[in-house]
Amino acid sequence: MRLFSTRRGLVALFGFLLIWVAVLYYGILPAAALLQDAAHSGILEFLFPRLGLQAWENWPAAELAVYWVVTLYLLPFFALIASADQTASDRSRGTLRYLVLRCSRIEIFLGRFLGQCIIMFLVVAATLATVLVVVAFYNPDKLAATVAKVPLIVLNLELVLAPYVALMALVSVLAKSARQATLYAFILWITVSLLVGYLQAKFGPLALLDWALPGSQISQLLRLTNWETLNFAAIPIVHTLIFLGIGAILMRQKDL
Repeated sequence: MRLFSTRRGLVALFGFLLIWVAVLYYGILPAAALLQDAAHSGILEFLFPRLGLQAWENWPAAELAVYWVVTLYLLPFFALIASADQTASDRSRGTLRYLVLRCSRIEIFLGRFLGQCIIMFLVVAATLATVLVVVAFYNPDKLAATVAKVPLIVLNLELVLAPYVALMALVSVLAKSARQATLYAFILWITVSLLVGYLQAKFGPLALLDWALPGSQISQLLRLTNWETLNFAAIPIVHTLIFLGIGAILMRQKDL
């Protein structure tokens, strides 16, 4: 678990903790209160469908509805930062040469990826636990229904985050530091975004290009609250497999 064993990882974790406390106290709680107060005013029924958030009423607690929206956009950025240094620093220090004496390059590559996925699972579980505490304090009658949604949320967030972790596994093979890996990831993201925009402008809307980037299914997930969210599971799974496949090939060919 490199996130807990390096100074950069601990700084990233502590920074996210501070950000999450601020988001919870200044974002989720006020937003949940606003939803509850304005539920019968008619404003939300007019505004939210235009924002793609009309499904908020189907969540058992307003806090959980806001959590769903916030984490779908916030956690991918944390995954990019927290999982940047999977193999980069080991390569620059030369320690990968010693690690491959005990296991193969692919085992190291996939092991680091799985380790980061476990870390992101712990982050999801910890943030979700804070929301459950809030619901238990303010709306104890809704706690049981909220807990019943936990497996759905955890599974979907892990699927959403997996391609971002896999992307960082790929660029970490090419980079010499976590900072360089993050830079490569953003360059790759911008390049693919511009290419997709160019192709759609030249050839018109293409359904396949709509799903070209990781997280492209998030706008659809915002409209769903039940297990039909898994209808979009193939998108992050394909992204993850592609990134891991390319990364594994590069890992085998890259000089240590």
